[in-house]
Amino acid sequence: MRIDKAQVAQRFARAHQSYKTHAVVQQQICQQLMAKMQQYIVQQKLSDQSQLRFENVLEIGCGSGNLTDLLLREFQIQHLTLNDLYAEVLQAYLHNPQSTSTQIHGLIGDIEQLDFPQSLDLICSSSALQWVEDFGALLRKANQALKPQGYLCFSTFGPQNLNEIKQLTGQGLHYLSMDALQQQLKQQGFEVLHCSEQLESLSFEHPKQILQHLKATGVTGTAQGQRWNKTTLTEFYRGYEQFSQQHSSQQKSYTLTYHPIYCLAQIGRASCRERV
Repeated sequence: MRIDKAQVAQRFARAHQSYKTHAVVQQQICQQLMAKMQQYIVQQKLSDQSQLRFENVLEIGCGSGNLTDLLLREFQIQHLTLNDLYAEVLQAYLHNPQSTSTQIHGLIGDIEQLDFPQSLDLICSSSALQWVEDFGALLRKANQALKPQGYLCFSTFGPQNLNEIKQLTGQGLHYLSMDALQQQLKQQGFEVLHCSEQLESLSFEHPKQILQHLKATGVTGTAQGQRWNKTTLTEFYRGYEQFSQQHSSQQKSYTLTYHPIYCLAQIGRASCRERV
């Protein structure tokens, strides 16, 4: 499916104010990603330092800043470049930076069409790379932009993500599996340090709340041909009954599945030798 990046930007811009409140799973994913970065990277690089230092960092798809806040809190970063599709996401950091020791720069636009900053120590991203159409090309650019032994750390979503919506509407992204992600990382000269996946479910009292949740988090950017009216909504609510659960209190709940995948990789030695 061809992704309309302008429509995606528009949907996420509309959801900017509501995203932090409703994107509960995405916030948890950021925390999980940071915990894994601390586990696998900090242990490699830390000696007697109390905080890991990076000179140049790029965050792809910074969104509402959930991962950005963690990066600024947990790491010492000299230059941080924040990328997203629309400029509003950068205002809090460009005009009121949380860390006076970090120089923050904006890189607005579709990351697939932009030149990466060079000599990067770390490229990171959370819940954004599923929107990338040519993942291999993005990895090649990342490889060339990173310093030898530089890190690429990201979370994305797997094939079971929002599976209920895709079954009922036929709308949804094409998600790469964890195995496919690892294969592409290795093909592009990365050494995979860690890769894992989970299934997370949210529960709602009515399918209408699920649609409201998706709209509030901007995820409806994939619904290019979906038009909601009384008939289609009734069909959607009726169809969602197959994903309901009856509890002992007789109160029904309706599930929505998220499928986060975490990947931590480093420029491999062979790739470093090719640059020399």
